[in-house]
Amino acid sequence: MKKYETVIILNPNLSSKVETFIKEFKKLLKQHSFSINKMEDIGRRQLSYSINNHNKGHYLIFNIEGDPLQLINIENKIKYNEYIIRHLFISVKEHSGEDSQLLIDSKNKKSDSEDTKEEGDEKKESNIKKTKKEEEQENSDEITKEESKEEEKDE
Repeated sequence: MKKYETVIILNPNLSSKVETFIKEFKKLLKQHSFSINKMEDIGRRQLSYSINNHNKGHYLIFNIEGDPLQLINIENKIKYNEYIIRHLFISVKEHSGEDSQLLIDSKNKKSDSEDTKEEGDEKKESNIKKTKKEEEQENSDEITKEESKEEEKDE
């Protein structure tokens, strides 16, 4: 049994049907006596270059084991699948048990965007507080001016 890492980029317009594709692909692998050690659904990401007029793609990564002769049959079956815009099978000596760098980057990007959103909310709150303080300051300045005018009149 040989070990492989598989990267599949799906058509981003079909992102709602990813679960269906994953089930079908797992079924195809099992039919050809492949075992799946790990699967990562990275999600939609920007492509480095346009593929079939798509600028984004939905990434899936699989760590699989199986017969190299059966891999040819699998590639022939997925070659014309409308869901897939690119695929790659790479032979590896060992599967690392760690998450792929692509998944780590995606998680970091999501947490960064959440942090940015939280920072934006905090800035909005501080701007609101500043605005209220500025209004209070302006009001107190106006009151002070009015009081000084009244004092001038009294004199």
